[in-house]
Amino acid sequence: MKIAATVARLLLGLMFLVFGSNMFLHFIPQGPEPAGLAGEFAGALFKSHYFIAVGAVMVLSAVLLLANRFVALGLTLLGPVLVNILLFHILMAPSAIGMGLFATLLWFIVFAYERASFAPLFVPCPRK
Repeated sequence: MKIAATVARLLLGLMFLVFGSNMFLHFIPQGPEPAGLAGEFAGALFKSHYFIAVGAVMVLSAVLLLANRFVALGLTLLGPVLVNILLFHILMAPSAIGMGLFATLLWFIVFAYERASFAPLFVPCPRK
Protein backbone atom coordinates (compact mmCIF):
# COMPACT_ATOMS: atom_id res chain seq x y z
CA MET A 1 0.00 0.00 0.00
CA LYS A 2 2.89 2.36 0.72
CA ILE A 3 4.18 2.22 -2.87
CA ALA A 4 0.69 2.70 -4.34
CA ALA A 5 0.06 5.65 -2.02
CA THR A 6 3.40 7.23 -2.89
CA VAL A 7 2.80 6.87 -6.62
CA ALA A 8 -0.77 8.21 -6.23
CA ARG A 9 0.45 11.15 -4.11
CA LEU A 10 3.12 12.07 -6.66
CA LEU A 11 0.76 11.73 -9.64
CA LEU A 12 -1.92 13.78 -7.88
CA GLY A 13 0.64 16.42 -6.93
CA LEU A 14 2.04 16.64 -10.46
CA MET A 15 -1.42 16.75 -11.99
CA PHE A 16 -2.57 19.63 -9.82
CA LEU A 17 0.76 21.46 -10.06
CA VAL A 18 0.55 21.46 -13.86
CA PHE A 19 -3.13 22.32 -14.15
CA GLY A 20 -3.01 24.79 -11.25
CA SER A 21 0.02 26.55 -12.76
CA ASN A 22 -1.79 26.68 -16.08
CA MET A 23 -4.42 28.92 -14.45
CA PHE A 24 -1.69 31.59 -14.16
CA LEU A 25 0.73 30.87 -17.01
CA HIS A 26 -1.60 29.56 -19.75
CA PHE A 27 0.94 27.14 -21.26
CA ILE A 28 -1.64 24.48 -22.15
CA PRO A 29 -3.67 25.68 -25.14
CA GLN A 30 -7.37 25.89 -24.43
CA GLY A 31 -9.74 24.21 -26.83
CA PRO A 32 -12.99 25.77 -27.89
CA GLU A 33 -15.27 26.92 -25.11
CA PRO A 34 -17.84 24.28 -24.20
CA ALA A 35 -21.31 24.83 -25.58
CA GLY A 36 -24.36 25.72 -23.56
CA LEU A 37 -24.51 26.02 -19.80
CA ALA A 38 -21.00 24.57 -19.31
CA GLY A 39 -19.53 27.33 -21.47
CA GLU A 40 -21.49 30.04 -19.69
CA PHE A 41 -20.41 28.71 -16.31
CA ALA A 42 -16.73 28.42 -17.30
CA GLY A 43 -16.88 31.89 -18.85
CA ALA A 44 -18.25 33.39 -15.65
CA LEU A 45 -15.50 31.74 -13.61
CA PHE A 46 -12.83 33.11 -15.94
CA LYS A 47 -14.29 36.62 -16.15
CA SER A 48 -14.64 36.84 -12.37
CA HIS A 49 -11.04 35.60 -11.86
CA TYR A 50 -12.40 32.82 -9.65
CA PHE A 51 -10.08 30.40 -11.45
CA ILE A 52 -7.06 32.29 -10.10
CA ALA A 53 -8.10 31.46 -6.53
CA VAL A 54 -8.79 27.85 -7.50
CA GLY A 55 -5.40 27.67 -9.25
CA ALA A 56 -3.68 28.98 -6.12
CA VAL A 57 -5.35 26.30 -3.98
CA MET A 58 -4.38 23.66 -6.53
CA VAL A 59 -0.72 24.75 -6.61
CA LEU A 60 -0.48 24.99 -2.81
CA SER A 61 -2.01 21.53 -2.41
CA ALA A 62 0.26 20.09 -5.08
CA VAL A 63 3.37 21.48 -3.40
CA LEU A 64 2.31 19.97 -0.08
CA LEU A 65 1.71 16.57 -1.71
CA LEU A 66 4.96 16.62 -3.69
CA ALA A 67 7.00 17.71 -0.68
CA ASN A 68 5.36 14.97 1.41
CA ARG A 69 4.74 17.54 4.14
CA PHE A 70 1.29 18.27 5.55
CA VAL A 71 -0.23 15.73 3.15
CA ALA A 72 -3.50 15.70 5.10
CA LEU A 73 -3.79 19.48 4.64
CA GLY A 74 -3.11 19.10 0.93
CA LEU A 75 -5.83 16.47 0.67
CA THR A 76 -8.22 18.64 2.66
CA LEU A 77 -7.66 21.59 0.32
CA LEU A 78 -8.04 19.43 -2.79
CA GLY A 79 -11.30 17.84 -1.62
CA PRO A 80 -13.57 20.78 -2.52
CA VAL A 81 -11.71 21.32 -5.80
CA LEU A 82 -12.35 17.71 -6.79
CA VAL A 83 -16.01 17.93 -5.77
CA ASN A 84 -16.43 20.98 -8.00
CA ILE A 85 -14.64 19.30 -10.90
CA LEU A 86 -16.86 16.24 -10.60
CA LEU A 87 -20.07 18.24 -10.21
CA PHE A 88 -19.21 20.42 -13.21
CA HIS A 89 -18.72 17.36 -15.37
CA ILE A 90 -21.64 15.36 -14.01
CA LEU A 91 -24.11 18.22 -14.38
CA MET A 92 -22.82 20.11 -17.42
CA ALA A 93 -20.14 18.26 -19.41
CA PRO A 94 -20.26 14.51 -18.74
CA SER A 95 -18.20 13.55 -21.79
CA ALA A 96 -14.98 14.93 -20.26
CA ILE A 97 -15.25 13.44 -16.76
CA GLY A 98 -12.39 10.93 -17.16
CA MET A 99 -9.55 13.05 -15.74
CA GLY A 100 -11.70 14.13 -12.80
CA LEU A 101 -12.53 10.52 -11.96
CA PHE A 102 -8.85 9.57 -12.21
CA ALA A 103 -7.84 12.43 -9.88
CA THR A 104 -10.57 11.39 -7.43
CA LEU A 105 -9.32 7.80 -7.47
CA LEU A 106 -5.79 9.00 -6.71
CA TRP A 107 -7.15 11.22 -3.92
CA PHE A 108 -8.92 8.26 -2.29
CA ILE A 109 -5.79 6.10 -2.49
CA VAL A 110 -3.72 8.76 -0.70
CA PHE A 111 -6.58 9.41 1.74
CA ALA A 112 -6.75 5.70 2.63
CA TYR A 113 -3.04 5.69 3.39
CA GLU A 114 -3.28 8.91 5.44
CA ARG A 115 -6.54 7.96 7.19
CA ALA A 116 -4.93 8.07 10.63
CA SER A 117 -4.52 11.84 10.19
CA PHE A 118 -8.27 12.16 9.67
CA ALA A 119 -9.36 9.74 12.42
CA PRO A 120 -10.12 12.50 14.99
CA LEU A 121 -12.71 13.95 12.60
CA PHE A 122 -14.79 10.81 12.93
CA VAL A 123 -14.80 10.55 16.73
CA PRO A 124 -18.11 11.71 18.18
CA CYS A 125 -17.93 14.63 20.57
CA PRO A 126 -18.88 13.80 24.16
CA ARG A 127 -22.24 15.20 25.19
CA LYS A 128 -22.32 17.64 28.06
